[in-house]
Amino acid sequence: MAAGKGKRMKSRLPKVLHQLAGKPMVEYVVDAARAAGVVKIILVIGHKWERMYDYLKSLKVEFVVQEEQLGTGHAVLQAKELLSDFEGDVFILCGDVPALKPATLRNLLEEHRAHRAAATVLTAVPKDPSGYGRIIRDDKGGVQGIVEDKDASADQKNIGEINTGTFCFDKADLFSVLELVNNDNEQGEYYLTDTLKLLLDRGLPVRAVVVADPRETLGVNSPDELEAMEEFLRHG
Repeated sequence: MAAGKGKRMKSRLPKVLHQLAGKPMVEYVVDAARAAGVVKIILVIGHKWERMYDYLKSLKVEFVVQEEQLGTGHAVLQAKELLSDFEGDVFILCGDVPALKPATLRNLLEEHRAHRAAATVLTAVPKDPSGYGRIIRDDKGGVQGIVEDKDASADQKNIGEINTGTFCFDKADLFSVLELVNNDNEQGEYYLTDTLKLLLDRGLPVRAVVVADPRETLGVNSPDELEAMEEFLRHG
């Protein structure tokens, strides 16, 4: 997913084109996916998409345009046609999370397949979970869903485990529920995370894998965060 404007970057450049150590941050995500064994990569682009296409076409990926930015669920739905002939598992990745490691994606896929899950979400337990969607679990540790920060109750905001925005889905299961997602929430957006509850309601298994280092899943949303990410990528 690489369609956002990135208003907090205070730049005319689309967010995921901002450079980190000499290449745009979205290229790190593409590289990680390829190194993890992904054979078909689709970039969902939107804001200034013509510039995005011209800049990124050398990456030898496929593109689909999200004309209106109506949320993460809507973004993924734009790729449905390009995946019409594909059967199997798909990663959903964020173009502004450049530190994600191929080994983490491989582990996510292994856990997903080992449990024959319909969906598996990569989670993290950062020092400060504020602003992120929280992972809702039952008393046995099973995933019950994800609640976005702006929609979370006071008790839910005390949960430390967060959604990183990185997922692995069975493609058929994903698109069987994606069009059922509504935008009845604080943001008025179609959340990809709402698919988990829909899958669970059908009795399908949903899993979660906790990343070892939360810094690996940090998104870049501001010039300060861009600077900090460059330092992390260079020195760890």
